[in-house]
Amino acid sequence: MVVQRLFPDRPVQRVARCIFGLASFGLGISMFVAAHLGLAPWDVFHQGVARHAGISLGWAIQITGLLLLLLWIPLHQRPGVGTILNAIEVGLVVNLIGEHLPSTDRLIPRLAYVIGAVVVIAVGSGLYIGAGLGTGPRDGIMVGLAARGFSVRVTRTALEALVMAIGIALGGHIGIGTLAFVVGIGPLVHILLPLLAMPKQVTKSSLVPDIS
Repeated sequence: MVVQRLFPDRPVQRVARCIFGLASFGLGISMFVAAHLGLAPWDVFHQGVARHAGISLGWAIQITGLLLLLLWIPLHQRPGVGTILNAIEVGLVVNLIGEHLPSTDRLIPRLAYVIGAVVVIAVGSGLYIGAGLGTGPRDGIMVGLAARGFSVRVTRTALEALVMAIGIALGGHIGIGTLAFVVGIGPLVHILLPLLAMPKQVTKSSLVPDIS
């Protein structure tokens, strides 16, 4: 009889997938910005903070992510490698490419940006979550609250509604892009995550004969 023991595997590939997935996040956010048709709820908040504080959107994303990690302390959540990368990389990518995407006043290309952004962020989510290196700063709060008996669905909806309302008050923009994200991201991630997640790998060294 053979007993299979599963060990953490392919760390380099996991980190590479995580980095690529987070870069896709940043690209998707930049595509939403270029479309000028509204942003995802958290990015409405980031945009409002950026405008109110006089900083770039990328810096607002980074600062918000790092500050949110402080809320993990009372929730007893532990950040992973992916958590730290998330807090830093997404905003960095937005800063690097956000100003360089071509923009237009024509509606069809702007709608294409929105659809493409939702798809790109969904792919990024599948790669990032599937890498198994830790939740993002924002999702970690929901995980921590869920561990204390709160409904994940209710917590996520309430939190995103709250930050979006604050973002609007600070000058962030909502629109059809916001609706497209809210409606489309969940089903797309549901489909893509099983396809992009990295399964545990069983190697020859993990096959140990059971002689009992």
